[in-house]
Amino acid sequence: MQQAKELHATTAMATKLKYSSEAQGLRDKKVKDLMVDNKRRLVEVPYTASLAHTMNALVANRVVAVPVAAPPGHWIGAGGSMILEADKQTGAVRKHYIGMVTMLDILAQIADADDDDIKGGDGSDNNLDKKLSVEVSSIIGHCFEGLSLWTLNPNTSILDCMEVFSKGIHRAMVPLDSQMNNVSGVELVESASSYKMLTQMDVLRFLKQHDMELKSITSKSIKELGAITDSVFAISDRTKVIDAIKSMRMGSLNAVPIVTALDIPEEDHKQLMNGRGRKIIGTFSATDLRGCHLSALQTWLPLSALEFTEAISTSPLFADHQSNAEPQKRELVACGTESTLAQVIDKAVTNYVHRVWVVDSHGLLLGLVSLTDIIRVLRLSLLS
Repeated sequence: MQQAKELHATTAMATKLKYSSEAQGLRDKKVKDLMVDNKRRLVEVPYTASLAHTMNALVANRVVAVPVAAPPGHWIGAGGSMILEADKQTGAVRKHYIGMVTMLDILAQIADADDDDIKGGDGSDNNLDKKLSVEVSSIIGHCFEGLSLWTLNPNTSILDCMEVFSKGIHRAMVPLDSQMNNVSGVELVESASSYKMLTQMDVLRFLKQHDMELKSITSKSIKELGAITDSVFAISDRTKVIDAIKSMRMGSLNAVPIVTALDIPEEDHKQLMNGRGRKIIGTFSATDLRGCHLSALQTWLPLSALEFTEAISTSPLFADHQSNAEPQKRELVACGTESTLAQVIDKAVTNYVHRVWVVDSHGLLLGLVSLTDIIRVLRLSLLS
């Protein structure tokens, strides 16, 4: 009996040491290790681009944010940044990145329109076209994320990188040939000949590839790890797309759950509501609109948010052209409080979503787990 206990204790200690050693290997990784498989070129727009052109760039490249480039010497970048692109040979500065524009910025511009502005009195789309004809530089900073222009040095440790993304920063530019090799963490000053973008999703994919090193953490439940955000704002199945967009702008939210409306006259379907304890039936996200051409958006704005999500999930416009897959009705990405972190990470990465809704056995909303939450608890566990 005593020998069995000693054997069990020895095995447990060996397993703990194994995971500790593997986790240490992960701690030693740097941002440049995350960029090895990143083959995507940096998608950007010039400061003179119209919002319509910017939206087309987002659609064509299936991204939700792009940096804005301007001639050097005349600008203060977002947050006072000096992120420059310079010639590799001469060092001459070619452009200055002055901010980030996201799909939510463009939606905010649409949200500023009155209902009558969505279509003119003659039924034309001229008013919305005019709204989207302004230069992209004129709306930088209207939403908080537009001011979040950062760089991450390639030699930054993965733990420092995770600290940045655990604070709600969704993306950062990584210089490919930084002149600041001894700097780690996020910077507001950088000069390089080219950049790539690193996002929260990129970090999560990398960590998922190293699941064995994280198994002692990811095998725990999201409830045990404290990864669940209890406060969750929602819209109802009666909320119109235009009102959903306005609500998201007011709350600086990139996505909201759609819950079943209550049959009470005082419920305001134009405003965000407390979604906790409500039946969740869908998700309305700015990400959905990255494949939405302007002509289609004009048609879908008068729909309810739920009708919109159902329409885009089966529209040929949203088919995966790389795999030639047919569009399919989208399933709700949700989990329970006892789901393991590994299961939640898999749901987020597989479905390419930035939040997983937490529900009870009846499908009632209890909260959410965002990419920020996941990266936060992973980093804290790796530090302990």
